[in-house]
Amino acid sequence: MVDGTLPCAAARWAVRYNEVAGQALQARPQRSGSRKPPSRSGGAGRHAVTVSAVPSDTPTLVTLCTGNAARSVMAGAMLEGAPLPVVTAGTHVLEGQPMSRRTRTALESVGLNADGHRSHQLTAADVEGSVLILAMAAEHVAYIRRRHPEAAGRTASLKRLVRDLPAGPGPLADRLAALDLAHVELGAWEDVEDPAGGPDEIYVACATELFGLCRELLVLLE
Repeated sequence: MVDGTLPCAAARWAVRYNEVAGQALQARPQRSGSRKPPSRSGGAGRHAVTVSAVPSDTPTLVTLCTGNAARSVMAGAMLEGAPLPVVTAGTHVLEGQPMSRRTRTALESVGLNADGHRSHQLTAADVEGSVLILAMAAEHVAYIRRRHPEAAGRTASLKRLVRDLPAGPGPLADRLAALDLAHVELGAWEDVEDPAGGPDEIYVACATELFGLCRELLVLLE
């Protein structure tokens, strides 16, 4: 915003984010020094929460891809350390399907898992409850702009946020608003390639790329 004033919706999200982030940080064990990004080892229990496990009034971070079968599932597991619950979803989903063997193997290659995952179609409630919708490709940002324009200002590709999101300590909603995400031009450079239909090696390469991006984003979300 040019005058530095957030619209009412953004201000509301800022308040909700700060409340939940503060509660989450207070609940964490105290650690010395700055928080470390997730390690490739010892993280086999990490996974995003299921939609049903999140109270309806709790703001969330939504990871979004097409089928909620690979990219958004991996990113959700990798962002488990974010200061608010992570929900994974897709834009065109066959509901209730478990992740594939290839997705499981790819997550295991970086020391993580998403046990219990079931595919989930993005809903209006998911959008309404989100502080941030994190898209795996530009097409998913475009989907939100078409179907849920009210959320365009808090929707961005993972690669764009890693490149452009200012570091804290300011509230996340303020920092997102400063990016004017509803109006940025989308580009193919933002895409994390969909591994669907590829061999194990393509899935592992996708997981490796996402792991690096999510490590960087976790630092920015603090």
